[in-house]
Amino acid sequence: MNFYILTLFPEMVMNGLSTSITGRAIESGKLHIEAINIRDYTQDKHNHVDDYPYGGGAGMVMQAQPVYDAYTALVEKLGRKPWVIYMTPQGRTFNQGIAQELSEKEDIVLLCGHYEGIDERVLEMIVDDYMSIGDFVLTGGELPAMAIVDAVSRLVPGVLNNEDSAEIETFYNNLLEYPQYTRPPEFMGKKVPDVLLSGNHKLINEWRLEQSITRTKEHRPDMYEKYMIENPPKEKKKRRK
Repeated sequence: MNFYILTLFPEMVMNGLSTSITGRAIESGKLHIEAINIRDYTQDKHNHVDDYPYGGGAGMVMQAQPVYDAYTALVEKLGRKPWVIYMTPQGRTFNQGIAQELSEKEDIVLLCGHYEGIDERVLEMIVDDYMSIGDFVLTGGELPAMAIVDAVSRLVPGVLNNEDSAEIETFYNNLLEYPQYTRPPEFMGKKVPDVLLSGNHKLINEWRLEQSITRTKEHRPDMYEKYMIENPPKEKKKRRK
């Protein structure tokens, strides 16, 4: 899978994504992640990529030309059109379902704005989707882009060492993840639940499901409601007298 991040800060992006799981996936060839410096495509002799907004207002706006030229150069190199996502608080809120959806694409471009945003005209020309990671404002789109790359990468076959990990983690099947424990079996008087030491995998799975449901109900009632709609309680069969 290929990620291309259009940004003014390529070092920030690559330094963050070249470590841990994504870094190993890049080294093994499971992922290709490339940061493209929009500033390399400016036609301004002073290397400017922004200007004052028409109509007045605070801040600066990134110009259409450098963004468009960076994008078209990538399209020419690839020989096909990638899926382009603009990182903005105005976009739909990213979640695990969207991560799964994006994991099925071959080429994804994440466009990172800065200052007061990007000239609307180029967005209308090249962007396929608008994405947010929450209702708050950041300095630029780099951190949200990195979060999306990380989340989507985990769903790409071969990226995680344990192929089951992506399916049992938080948000799978609208449930939060169950509590996790490791050695020692007792720490400062707190013991690991006996069921996890039993070796009975049927009981362990039942316990984990119960814990996930309880946690979701307490911390994310919105997700719990979705889970209950999709998994209504089964009616107990009445015994014949």
